[in-house]
Amino acid sequence: MMMLKEIAEKISKAGKIAILPHISADGDALGSCLALGLALRKAGKDVAVFSEEEVPAVYGFLPGLDMLKVYKSGGCEAEETVSGCKSGKDECSMDIMPFDLVIALDTGDMDRLGKRAALFNSTENTVNIDHHTTNTEFAAINYVDVHASAVGEIIYRLVEIMGISLDRDISTCLYVAISTDTGGFRYSNTTSDTHRIAANLVDRGIDVAAISQRVFDSTSLPKVRLMGEVINSLELLQDGKVAFCAVTREMLEKSGAKEEDCDGLVNIGRNIEGVEVSVLLKQLDHKLVKANLRSKEYVDVAAIANIFNGGGHKRAAGFTFEGQIDDIKNRILDKIGEVLK
Repeated sequence: MMMLKEIAEKISKAGKIAILPHISADGDALGSCLALGLALRKAGKDVAVFSEEEVPAVYGFLPGLDMLKVYKSGGCEAEETVSGCKSGKDECSMDIMPFDLVIALDTGDMDRLGKRAALFNSTENTVNIDHHTTNTEFAAINYVDVHASAVGEIIYRLVEIMGISLDRDISTCLYVAISTDTGGFRYSNTTSDTHRIAANLVDRGIDVAAISQRVFDSTSLPKVRLMGEVINSLELLQDGKVAFCAVTREMLEKSGAKEEDCDGLVNIGRNIEGVEVSVLLKQLDHKLVKANLRSKEYVDVAAIANIFNGGGHKRAAGFTFEGQIDDIKNRILDKIGEVLK
């Protein structure tokens, strides 16, 4: 808690603050960044959230999206303040902004910042807040709580320490952060603290039913079609303990699905009875593959991902690999097989 107080003190001395989620930002990353941004704006700070990509449609309802800009490396086209680009568009092209403080959330290492690493390194005043066991502590101040179910839990505590009152908008963002990273409070990372924090957020007047409908119970038709393609690619290996699925560029084109529609598809294999480890291999381009790994009870997939220069949690991890799907499939299977023996 002392480190959070130090971060709160650092924030109190800053005027212009940039907040960065990891690349391919998920519910925890986006929800945490927007919640912190809203809280700091409430405290009179000049705040901007910079993402690497457009916000997935599923999170398009989140409060505070007016603070978010898509980062594009190149010449600086921004105003002196962080309030937006001269063009008024939601895409900013810049390498360096005069920020007093840059905060990375839910980001395990510098590589997970993508092009925004230049922005992060534009000041010596940097903060890294995370809950991944594989975090490399790359900032000037690092706070990594591996026991937190989501970074949203940490931001809840930080806002509390700063004495900023939770309103409905901040609470909505935090609830999305926590509920998505716990799988709707179903995963093993859910604790009694998680439920207590969620209860306090509900007390702030958030619409749990509406949030759950948007985040968990709404699926586009192209994603449903993509799910069918993924199910057809499913293989059960290692006596049914390992499930392998794939998403190719052809499958995306055939189904009409977007990159964001791949989110959660790894759970198709994980949910099968008897499966301990599920692997989803997604072809990003002709020479790059992204691997998502999930486990149920005892396999540490973060340790496996770390072998391939990736990271994550014991039950949820990932990495990217140069090559083809078939090239990496057998290598992953060998590593999983060593653990299952």
